[in-house]
Amino acid sequence: MRIVVVGDVMLDVDLSGEATRLSPDAPVPVVDVSGVKRRAGGAGLVARMLAEDGWPVTLVTVLGDDDAGRQLEAHLAGVRLVSGPSGHPSPVKTRVRAGSHPVVRFDQGCGKAPVPEASPAMLRAVEQAGVIIVADYGRGLAENPQLRDLLARLAGSVPIIWDPHPSGPQPVPGVAVVTPNLAEASKAAGAYANLQDTATQDPAARAGRILMEHWQSRAVLVTKGEQGAVLLQQGSDSAQAVPAPRVEAGDPCGAGDRLAASLAVHLLAGRELGEAARLAVHDAADFLASGGVSALPDPAGPTAAAPKPPNQAAGRLRTSEPLLLARAVRDNGGTVVATGGCFDLLHAGHVRSLAAARELGDCLIVCLNSDDSVRRLKGPERPIISQQDRAELLLAMECVDAVMVFDEDTPEAALERLRPDIWVKGGDYKGARLPEADLVEKWGGRCLTVPYHPARSTTGLADALAKVS
Repeated sequence: MRIVVVGDVMLDVDLSGEATRLSPDAPVPVVDVSGVKRRAGGAGLVARMLAEDGWPVTLVTVLGDDDAGRQLEAHLAGVRLVSGPSGHPSPVKTRVRAGSHPVVRFDQGCGKAPVPEASPAMLRAVEQAGVIIVADYGRGLAENPQLRDLLARLAGSVPIIWDPHPSGPQPVPGVAVVTPNLAEASKAAGAYANLQDTATQDPAARAGRILMEHWQSRAVLVTKGEQGAVLLQQGSDSAQAVPAPRVEAGDPCGAGDRLAASLAVHLLAGRELGEAARLAVHDAADFLASGGVSALPDPAGPTAAAPKPPNQAAGRLRTSEPLLLARAVRDNGGTVVATGGCFDLLHAGHVRSLAAARELGDCLIVCLNSDDSVRRLKGPERPIISQQDRAELLLAMECVDAVMVFDEDTPEAALERLRPDIWVKGGDYKGARLPEADLVEKWGGRCLTVPYHPARSTTGLADALAKVS
């Protein structure tokens, strides 16, 4: 069944470089731009995430008749696009980053826009949905009366996830779940009730309860960044805390879009909302740990890497999101293989072991120790390479399909979430029972070893580099 994303799109531009001096004209940093990346933002980002994960997705939106609008169409390659004219310039949001730090963002064409028309083709596309995401970015599409009437009629039979915007309208009644962040929820709820008296109640739960009553939605999921989320559901007097795994992430951009996309996938699979919310929060954390929007490929860029040829069992379901990949491969009858380690300096031994592990199944997911985890295990001088760079190097290998970063000293917690069919370690464990064996066997998995290459090690490589430095 098809996932339909309805909402506003914009062109996101990232300018990245280094700032090593101040401008002589004013005390502001001078950024020497070394990289420019463009992508579809807003509802376009949600649709692209789903398309890259292999899900059948339609994006219903409006586009401006300008250069930015044409760039957006190019960056939405692989997405079934049903669009009408916006009648106004395409919004462009440009962020400037120095190293990992944002310096400034400037917006073009982002003022208040008139409510666009919804064409018959757009309305027909919405009617064909198995699940709907309304990604409202305050540009007017969610205010269209014909579209709102249709969504209200469908709400009783089709799960609708509504990601609201402070400048947009309130959701139509009866949607399955609304997903504001805490700031958005507090501002919206403050228009209906006094939120000052929250000393004995979680502010997120209080705001969510107010919004659920006034918006007449079946549930509200208030997201709280690294603290996870709080789920309120009609018919339940208690709020359900949804904790997030601890990850190191520099740029939270796109986490809300990843959460909405994952909710749609899990609801489409028939999971109940509480379980879908838990999985979606973890998917969003994994997305950020894997590099967030900066790690997304550019389908329109001339240097974009070609996707790896998928195996028959996985179909087009290769994804940078390890949990989604594992579920997709498993649902298609494939075998999920996982391995783990620090992979601080990649060497030939790693390459051979990873290639051998990939031959055992239909996808290979690497459980990667975070920087903090490596420091605790190896000492304060390690890692030599940061976790984001280590993940990027691993993903560049033909045999690696996804990377899951974990912060604990051992991979047990990551394995509990991933539940691979096969857990692989190097052959230096040969003759000994693997430490993770009891856990993996709990869900019917197997532990295997692949050949070990003792003459090749990260420590040996680091020592050799130290001698020539």
